[in-house]
Amino acid sequence: MRIDEHLPTFDFSERHETVVRATPGDAFAAIRRADLRDSPLIRLLFALRSVPGLLVAPRDTVRRFFGHGRRRPVTIEAITAAGFFVLDEDPGRELVIGTVGRFWQPSGGMRPTMPAEFDGFAKPGWAKAAWNFAVAPGPDGATILSTETRILCTDDRSRRRFRRYWAVVRPFSGLIRIELLRIVRREAEARSR
Repeated sequence: MRIDEHLPTFDFSERHETVVRATPGDAFAAIRRADLRDSPLIRLLFALRSVPGLLVAPRDTVRRFFGHGRRRPVTIEAITAAGFFVLDEDPGRELVIGTVGRFWQPSGGMRPTMPAEFDGFAKPGWAKAAWNFAVAPGPDGATILSTETRILCTDDRSRRRFRRYWAVVRPFSGLIRIELLRIVRREAEARSR
């Protein structure tokens, strides 16, 4: 897996998968098309996550997550425009996005980082996150669609801070990823009919 090349060791992780009744190619294409705003649950969780940022940097938070009130799709492209970046891609098989941040801060503390800096980044006080989407042939012509999130903190203090943050956020983070897989599955199956 390409995610192993960028974050082979990590402090925290979460993985989910689902079966998609479509070809791996259709499922992979749906990863880029899927709009997270199609889910009321994801909209609610994104809104709740943005509340602390509104207290610290209201204009930046609103602009980053809600686009000045306009309804913009929240796709992989939009996510990469909001602080994540494409770290690696094995076309038709795996997409890896990454970011560096102080996620425990109210604003998310995203640090502008170039993909080439990611692997070697070790400045204390930060955490690196890699998030992948992968497809593999499944049973009876179906596809196994999975997503994994890995976080590596750059020092003990960051690890302690992230651990407290993760204890609160992890269940909701998992819900977002499960819901995302559902949206991608629905998109892929609708296109393959």
